[in-house]
Amino acid sequence: MSTNQLNVGIIGAGRIGKVHAENLAFRVPEARALSITDLNREAAERVASRCGIPAVAGSADQILADPAIRAVLICSSTDTHADLIVRAAQAGKHIFCEKPIAHSLARIDAALAAVQQAGVKLQIGFNRRFDPNFARVRAAVAGGEIGAPRLLHIISRDPAPPPVSYVKVSGGIFLDMTIHDFDMARFLIGDEVEEVYTAAGVMVDPAIGEAGDLDTALIVLRFRNGVIGTIDNCRQAAYGYDQRAEILGSAGSIATGNCYPNQATISTGQCVRRDLPLNFFMDRYTESFSNEVRSFVQSVVENKPTAVSGLDGRIPVVMGLAARKSFDERRPVKLSEIQ
Repeated sequence: MSTNQLNVGIIGAGRIGKVHAENLAFRVPEARALSITDLNREAAERVASRCGIPAVAGSADQILADPAIRAVLICSSTDTHADLIVRAAQAGKHIFCEKPIAHSLARIDAALAAVQQAGVKLQIGFNRRFDPNFARVRAAVAGGEIGAPRLLHIISRDPAPPPVSYVKVSGGIFLDMTIHDFDMARFLIGDEVEEVYTAAGVMVDPAIGEAGDLDTALIVLRFRNGVIGTIDNCRQAAYGYDQRAEILGSAGSIATGNCYPNQATISTGQCVRRDLPLNFFMDRYTESFSNEVRSFVQSVVENKPTAVSGLDGRIPVVMGLAARKSFDERRPVKLSEIQ
């Protein structure tokens, strides 16, 4: 085994923790997981057994105290992220943290201050930036292939809504679901959003509305450089996971569509059809998850800035808070209004 591998610890063995553990074990040879922990010890033990992780820690503190571990992946529930970032920074560990850092800007700022003071690296888990399809769209904009961008349209619809128990603690659709699209909008256009306007409603499940959230939304973005963007969200699409983007520029356009389990088309006397898109993010974004962890590892090993900074983690939360304020007040909201 190479001695140049980055030794990491994983905090959280749920759905996303398992994804990252498997990528470290089977797809990212530049790093290895030495330890994993979860409040559900049996879950951590299962992941450790599958991925060849030698230790199951009793707590996050045990991982943070291990001198052999240089970096941690924070994959626990959102309400723990900010505190764990602070503790990891104080322990001198480099940090990969799933989005969002927190639902509160004050907590986010405290976490980012701790990272800066400690001089450690922080990368936020906006994995869609590392998807080859969306990366190609960004490259077309950055390289001038379609001229000056004018219009952006992002479509992001889930195959089914989450449980209401999750909705109640998720921070709402804008901080849970749309937050990825806010990050993609900034990434694809390469500029900052100044103002948002939201039209939204409860059209999928009344229980989501009773929990104080929304399940269907259209958000209009106005960028500093004049680009107009739209984000189209719904918690349920009957045909599966819908992930598309298009940018119209002065010299052309670029678009990326859904991904499918195969490229076969069935043609009969009644219809022409194909199989449904890949059903959810675990299948659709497999490659992007391994790419983002590899990028983080390279940043630490090569002492380079991370591809998705703490500020990149903060701004989409500001956008999410502005989007909710816009819906509540039925008016456009400037990001500068959000403190």
